[in-house]
Amino acid sequence: MSQKQQSDNSLFLNHIKKLKSDRRNTLYWQLFIFIVFIITWETTSRLAWIDPLIFSSPSKVASLFLSNLVDGSLWFHLRITLLETIAGFVVGTVLGIFLAFLLWNSKKLSDVLDPYLVVLNALPKVALGPIIIVALGPGYVSIIMMGAIISFIITALVVYSAFREVDPNYLKVLQSFGATKWQCFKEAVFPASFPAMISTFKVNVGLSWVGVIVGEFLVASKGLGYLIVYGFQVFNFTLVLYSLVVIAILASLMYQGVERLEKWLIKQN
Repeated sequence: MSQKQQSDNSLFLNHIKKLKSDRRNTLYWQLFIFIVFIITWETTSRLAWIDPLIFSSPSKVASLFLSNLVDGSLWFHLRITLLETIAGFVVGTVLGIFLAFLLWNSKKLSDVLDPYLVVLNALPKVALGPIIIVALGPGYVSIIMMGAIISFIITALVVYSAFREVDPNYLKVLQSFGATKWQCFKEAVFPASFPAMISTFKVNVGLSWVGVIVGEFLVASKGLGYLIVYGFQVFNFTLVLYSLVVIAILASLMYQGVERLEKWLIKQN
């Protein structure tokens, strides 16, 4: 191995070492902020600097979490909300990508629907909740549709924009070899839009949770959204904060799942 190659290897190893060190430092800071937040919350609640009835405390939330874990009520409510959210996420994302494909495939359709999509995107989708519930009934389907509709339009607009921004030279090369429009989409447009689609997935994780929780606010008799409403009605804010903590944990896990999907797709392509 030449001296130049040894120098390059050394620089590369130093770069990898620095990246690992930066990741560790970031993780330490994140843990530090979390621990400080928990200690501050617990201390201020015990000393009554904040109202313990409204803001509860980490120890009370943890105690409720453990008791619900033991008696099985945690899993009962958690699985309902989680399944509704995953279903809403998948339905909203798939329908949004399909609509984006239709818009890309037909310029006429895109021109016709453009003002309607702009209006629908500006409309607060949560306001459609009562109409969806009356139309589909007060059940799981309505709640899943609430989770789906809140991410449907934004997915269609973002992914359609990504489809249009694909380098036209790719399409010209494929068309010069006689590729059909579907082949151009499958071989160039769709793979080139992966980064935009993954970004949309990440946004949709949060939007789906919002839609499902609002849907459970309106009609559910079980699930984490129902627990929040019930806790508010009986003035049990420990139950409200416990539900929010569980939602935060689940949303973080879903986000991590999307990030792993992103790494897998990048590796595959």
